Amino acid sequence: MRVRVDQSLCTGHQMCAIAAPEVFGADDFGNATVLIDGDLPAGMEAAVLRAQGNCPEQAISIDA
Repeated sequence: MRVRVDQSLCTGHQMCAIAAPEVFGADDFGNATVLIDGDLPAGMEAAVLRAQGNCPEQAISIDA
């Protein structure tokens, strides 16, 4: 599973970082960034799905 943030949609609410702080961080402008390159380690799927569901802009996409 891989996760991406569409920077053109993200406005920096950081709901993703609250739901999955080990996966999401913030850039210099407060917009979400993905902290893990490549496939997510096992056990992080539920937190990432929660982050995706809580994103007000629907800026998070997940590739299986």
